[in-house]
Amino acid sequence: MEFKNTPLSGVLIIQPDIFGDERGYFYETYHKVKFVEHGITEEFIQDNQSFSEKGIVRGLHFQKPPTSQSKLVRVISGEVYDVAVDLRPTSPTFGNWFGIYLSGENKTMLYVPVGFAHGFCVTSETAIFCYKCGELYSKDDESGIRFDDPDLNIDWPVKPEDVKLSDKDAVLKTFAEIKGELAW
Repeated sequence: MEFKNTPLSGVLIIQPDIFGDERGYFYETYHKVKFVEHGITEEFIQDNQSFSEKGIVRGLHFQKPPTSQSKLVRVISGEVYDVAVDLRPTSPTFGNWFGIYLSGENKTMLYVPVGFAHGFCVTSETAIFCYKCGELYSKDDESGIRFDDPDLNIDWPVKPEDVKLSDKDAVLKTFAEIKGELAW
């Protein structure tokens, strides 16, 4: 398993070792000892999975303290463009974002620590996306930022007119509107 840093401190790309032959493949999606060796020490306590069609954007989501969530994300089938946004006001990369393609084919994973918003856009016909969370979902603490926020200026690989949002994501606030509420 290879762990690579990104421009956002704490966000890691994880490339598992794939063992394949004519029968198929095998790989570890989580190994506590290896993760701890690379600074990922929390216990993951909730697993989630979603199915989405091309053009669907989910996010940018996060939970406020005290139930902030870290996430270990991956794609089982299909492809997504996955994005993390630094929401830590004291961070030198506050308000910066990082994006990466995750797919069932490349089997790349992304670790998104507490203090980041997270979202993704489906770039294949369909995608099955799954993720581990370091905290349970809390409706009272959920929050988010518009995917098309002008200050973040994320380069999503989908035309704005082709984006499909949930009703909840369509009314998220802008980064400027939530900046003062952030406390990590």
